[in-house]
Amino acid sequence: MGEVRIATWNVNSVKQRVPRLLPWLDERQPDVVCLQETKLADDAFQKLLGSDLAERGYEVAAHGEPTWNGVAILSRAGLEDVVPGLEGAPGFPHAESRAVSATCGGIRITSVYVPNGRVPNSEHYEYKLAWLASLRETVKAGPEAAIVCGDMNIAPTDDDVFDPDAYIGQTHVTAPERDALKALQDLGLHDVVRDRWPNERVFTYWDYRAGMFHQDLGMRIDLVLAGAPVAERVKAAWIDRQARKGSGPSDHAPVMVDLDEAPDGDIGPVVPPPSAPVTRRRSVKLPQAP
Repeated sequence: MGEVRIATWNVNSVKQRVPRLLPWLDERQPDVVCLQETKLADDAFQKLLGSDLAERGYEVAAHGEPTWNGVAILSRAGLEDVVPGLEGAPGFPHAESRAVSATCGGIRITSVYVPNGRVPNSEHYEYKLAWLASLRETVKAGPEAAIVCGDMNIAPTDDDVFDPDAYIGQTHVTAPERDALKALQDLGLHDVVRDRWPNERVFTYWDYRAGMFHQDLGMRIDLVLAGAPVAERVKAAWIDRQARKGSGPSDHAPVMVDLDEAPDGDIGPVVPPPSAPVTRRRSVKLPQAP
């Protein structure tokens, strides 16, 4: 198919985000939307949003559970061969709703919510690494025309956090996590936002606490990784920071990728840019840090 706008957004409870999500769909007009942390069982998701999404032309592939986790793909570019979960993926201790895949407009798209890891070397951290290994095997077995996107819960490099020193001893930045992400990318996946903006300050997540958003003290952990046939079609890749502003936002912003044409032009990397970012390192601690 021709031009298509793809977005990924950790909404941190789709039920809480309905007043933001539906107007955002109307404004940005994405053709495919990958959601994470929906925190709803599939029947509840359909009851909450099914008719509103159908009115807007979206088919839905949801893979959720009550209260925690949950992913979905909304598509008006076709929705075929839907597969919930990852074959052979570990649980904690039971299988969790962290991935869903479908073919949309000839592209194999996987929406993922990677485990947080909690504390380095903990059982949940080892679960995270094992889950990422299963994701890699799934992608390896799939087509080259693919996108893996969502909340990776990994900042690829030190350039993807506001201050590397603030994250010493924390998850999301450790070498094993980054190695697991690199192993996934080594299958031929391109980090399309970083490829387009190699030297820019770009974040997708800001803690709700301590004024982190207004100071632009964030992380880039929401990624769109695309195989070469898709990456070659990218005309714009940017962070919709506007969706993180105002009342009742998620703590993540959507990541937007335009293929073949860019309706808003080659904008980015962050729209709108922060007005007063704090760039001096070692000046701010993480809210949870002692």
